[in-house]
Amino acid sequence: QVQLVESGGGLVQAGGSLRLSCAASGRSASSHALGWFRQGPGKERDFVAGMSWSGVNTYYADSVKGRFTIFRDNPKNTTYLQMNSLKPEDTAVYTCAAVPAWDPDMVIVDGFEYDYWGQGTQVTVSS
Repeated sequence: QVQLVESGGGLVQAGGSLRLSCAASGRSASSHALGWFRQGPGKERDFVAGMSWSGVNTYYADSVKGRFTIFRDNPKNTTYLQMNSLKPEDTAVYTCAAVPAWDPDMVIVDGFEYDYWGQGTQVTVSS
């Protein structure tokens, strides 16, 4: 079992920045691929960013490429999502997810492949 706890959401003006954290605990939490997803009002859940458990590979949705960065602090077992140049359309509940990965360099985009999910944190971007 892996437990994930997000933090760092809030209200920010367009153009501003936020950093989300996803603290992982539990057995072998470090050998899991990580992903960030978001669900806006009236929308389906979308993939935002992902990282292989080796940390070597990352992948981003086109809508956030160049503005968001996923990275992790292994000693703290925490993954971060740095969000810059935020737009009102980034408003959503952001959730981190994890799944054991046999390939340390694999990034997983499909939310249905993830086993563990956090509770989510609200990000609201005002215009």
